[in-house]
Amino acid sequence: MINLEVPKKFRALVDQAHQAAAQVFRPISRKYDAAEHTYPQELDMLAALLDGLNESGRGAGAGGVRRSSGDGTKGVRNGTNLSLVLGTIEMCWGDAGLLLAMPRQGLGNAAIASVADEEQQKRFAGMWAAMAITEPDTGSDSGAIRATAVLDGDHYVLNGEKIFVTSGERADAVVVWATLDRAMGKAAIKSFVVEKGTPGFELVRLEHKLGIRASDTAHFRLENVRVPRENLLGSPDIQSDKGFAGVMQTFDNTRPLVAAMAVGIARAALEETRRGLSTAGVEVDYDSPANNQSAAAAAFLQMEADWEAAYLLTLEAAWMADNARPNSLEASMAKAKAGRSAVDITLRCVELLGSVGYTEGELLEKWARDAKIMDIFEGTQQIQQLIVARRLLGKTSAELR
Repeated sequence: MINLEVPKKFRALVDQAHQAAAQVFRPISRKYDAAEHTYPQELDMLAALLDGLNESGRGAGAGGVRRSSGDGTKGVRNGTNLSLVLGTIEMCWGDAGLLLAMPRQGLGNAAIASVADEEQQKRFAGMWAAMAITEPDTGSDSGAIRATAVLDGDHYVLNGEKIFVTSGERADAVVVWATLDRAMGKAAIKSFVVEKGTPGFELVRLEHKLGIRASDTAHFRLENVRVPRENLLGSPDIQSDKGFAGVMQTFDNTRPLVAAMAVGIARAALEETRRGLSTAGVEVDYDSPANNQSAAAAAFLQMEADWEAAYLLTLEAAWMADNARPNSLEASMAKAKAGRSAVDITLRCVELLGSVGYTEGELLEKWARDAKIMDIFEGTQQIQQLIVARRLLGKTSAELR
């Protein structure tokens, strides 16, 4: 049975993450929101500390997200996924964009940790990896990827275009999703580690964004990019009976992380709003029915309940991953709930605090902007709802679109 209390062994980690968020992230949050595309040098020391914690087994880095590649009966039972989620919540209470800008904590690292074999784990250790899935013509349908990978001797030759690559410019490598054979559909989609500087791997531009502006978002073009065949993550075989379960396993680990990011942002907004309401003389009474209180207090209680639902779903998805239980449904439920809740909560908080929430004197308006991407990347709200519906109804992607 899942225990919803923060495990004792993770309390020090949560406290450390909160201190880093409060002492490092919050003070420079506005600085790098305004200086978009400028690398936050202050993160180097923090990243080095996190590397040390990860190596000692006490960290919460993306490299820790790992599933057994054996018979599927063994999972990560030391709580790696749960510790990562808890740490992510605290760090995004500070600043989500700065967390995404942290070296060696990219989504590509989570992909490597989830899918790579032991030899690849060692070879790519210490590498900062971004992940490239989305294409100009595919939108949210990962299965419609058009980038191709053709085996030529000891190399795969990659061609295609990738957009919205988080940390794409700064990372050491990019995990690129491409198909070995378009005619084989999703089963032929594989992921490849493409190191920066590889001929033909061109950075087209960096995107200007609504939120998470401290994090760079890149657009790449691949023209006859030769990647060593040993850089293909997972099995090179096309197994039509398994679809593209190998690469999709990455989402089972990363969607709870995005949910955790949303939960952290929403908590920050709620705390700031409660302080603002209290200053204005509006007190929230947990011993009285909401309809017996002021409209502002009632709205706050509703938002807190919404936040807690997202928080608990996120913990459940991470706990299941740590205990070798299939969590695709729960990962999508957590991501859908938390992403939508973060947007609703931050915007309502801006509304409740009026001019205080709408100006740049406080971080609340920034959190409202940052929250929106949580409902979009790693699969949009609509895609998550579609996945949940398929799982609950027992429908395939062909039966329910």
